[in-house]
Amino acid sequence: VFIYNVADHKEAFEEVGSQGISYTAGVPPVAAAILVANGTWDVKKMANVEDLDPRPFIMLLNRMGLPTRVKDADGDRAVDFG
Repeated sequence: VFIYNVADHKEAFEEVGSQGISYTAGVPPVAAAILVANGTWDVKKMANVEDLDPRPFIMLLNRMGLPTRVKDADGDRAVDFG
């Protein structure tokens, strides 16, 4: 199973003035910070990101313009929990 995000360099530059790799490096930590700040990921203790529910994170990434995809034995498709 391969879970990934792809950002288009041209679109990223037009939106934020930087290349796609900067977008893929910057958006996920911002999404995580939002989830901690709004209480979704506030577990009141130290936790590894792997211990947290990935659904709100992936849904937020999708809304923030960094759609998540999965590639496995069933093919390549968008991840959508909505």
